[in-house]
Amino acid sequence: MKTSRPICARLAAAALRHNYRLSKQQAPQAKAWAVVKADAYGHGQWRVVQALREEADGFALLEVENAVALRDAGIAQPILLLEGIFSVRDARAVAEYDLTTVIHCVEQLEMLMLTVNPEKRLKIYLKLNTGMNRLGLTATELPSVLETLRQRPQIDLTLMTHFADADAERGIAWQLNRFKAMAGGWRGPVSLANSAAILSHPAAHGDWIRPGIMLYGASPFADQAAEALNLQPVMTLQSAIIGVQTLNIGDRVGYGGTYTAERQMRIGIVACGYADGYPRHAPSGTPILVMGRRTRTLGRVSMDMLACDISDIPQAAIGAPVTLWGDGLPADEVAISADTIAYELFCALASRVPVDWAPT
Repeated sequence: MKTSRPICARLAAAALRHNYRLSKQQAPQAKAWAVVKADAYGHGQWRVVQALREEADGFALLEVENAVALRDAGIAQPILLLEGIFSVRDARAVAEYDLTTVIHCVEQLEMLMLTVNPEKRLKIYLKLNTGMNRLGLTATELPSVLETLRQRPQIDLTLMTHFADADAERGIAWQLNRFKAMAGGWRGPVSLANSAAILSHPAAHGDWIRPGIMLYGASPFADQAAEALNLQPVMTLQSAIIGVQTLNIGDRVGYGGTYTAERQMRIGIVACGYADGYPRHAPSGTPILVMGRRTRTLGRVSMDMLACDISDIPQAAIGAPVTLWGDGLPADEVAISADTIAYELFCALASRVPVDWAPT
């Protein structure tokens, strides 16, 4: 899609492949699911799958229909349904399309067992609730579930859990200990590590890692920059200045006049607003690049535009290039300023923003 507006999201497949390989380097004994849920964190599921098609060990997502579409397109690698099945139709698709499904509750297991022929080989990730308390079987439920599965020899079983604090001071030891206690003498494969655990907790690498946000070049840690982790940004959101104003002391900017000029200054109006996916709640002072130079946003973000300070960039005029986040300006910095996370920035990218995909 092309548009007359200058805004564009530039996506780099080379950076994506670099980040996937980095996840593998961090856990050299493990295989890696490339997590492409939420339309590959706003980057486009099909683009990401094609970029990683030759090297990804498997792809992980949520919707059965998306998994089936990948199979129909010739994707042969394992495909993991991270939330499992939601209907009998899903259960049938798991068997027909050779999908790997998470089972996180007794009801899902019963649906799968009643729907699929006992002679059909199934690949199941059994999710244990080790303290995050979203999804997963409890220690009380697990023994009977394992007994049910033992009666079906045509099942390839992996145990998994999800860490709540791998990116924080509390860490993973408390959940890892619960996982080991619940798993008992389990000697089969396990899948434990999200991006934060991949990068900082080698004890959790197990047999299959699940890189998510790190694939797209953002840091899973609030106190560590993506660049310091050798991650490369995949998405760069770019636009241009479409208007220039000169302010006097006391002049206000934008809806509500939330920014007041304390000196004479020049401001640039950028073709990017919350309808493009830029966070409306980003305050004055959020970092932005104009002609490659760092400056700040001013005033309230509106639907289609935002303002920035170009007082110290005298050459900036209408048409001057702007980077909202990405190459040269980590999405994490913008997210922190806007009191959100890079995940949300990526996923919120609007469909009206054209994409420039660099496949090599």
